[in-house]
Amino acid sequence: MKKLVISVVLVSLLAACASEKPKEPVAPPKAAAPVDAAPVAETPAAATPEVAEKAAPTATAEIDQLNDSSSILAKRSTYYPFDVSVVQEADKPLVQAHAKYLSEHPERNVRLEGNCDERGSNEYNLALGQRRADGVKKMLILGGTKASQIKSVSYGEEKPKATGHNEDSWKQNRRTDIVY
Repeated sequence: MKKLVISVVLVSLLAACASEKPKEPVAPPKAAAPVDAAPVAETPAAATPEVAEKAAPTATAEIDQLNDSSSILAKRSTYYPFDVSVVQEADKPLVQAHAKYLSEHPERNVRLEGNCDERGSNEYNLALGQRRADGVKKMLILGGTKASQIKSVSYGEEKPKATGHNEDSWKQNRRTDIVY
């Protein structure tokens, strides 16, 4: 409960600081932000449980990085070279960020969907897709995610992101998707 109140206070202070600066340059477009921010700035002074409960959903929505398009957590796919199932160095920070998020949010679950391009037999591609999903699963667990939060499946070549028959399309299809 204390963490929730502290986070509401911090978000309120940040909103109050951000709302004062835009007032001076251009009044008409920026006028909406200070109006919304003013009641939030008064929340810490009031400090009543009812006010804190009403402000909490707004603060939680702002803090949830899964919904923030500028966050690394907005990216939900790892990509692979042809016939490779090891998570690439470029995608390791992405998987580590999701592991941290999941370890901090034990109520959240993910499904790891392994995918392949159209080359290779159906059986081979299903096995390769499963190895890709399981590789991401292993990294998530090493990063602190509980195994019970993760389900891994393989779709092989059955769910392509791109439908072309060239390297550009195949690159998009060799992936593991992290689905919340």
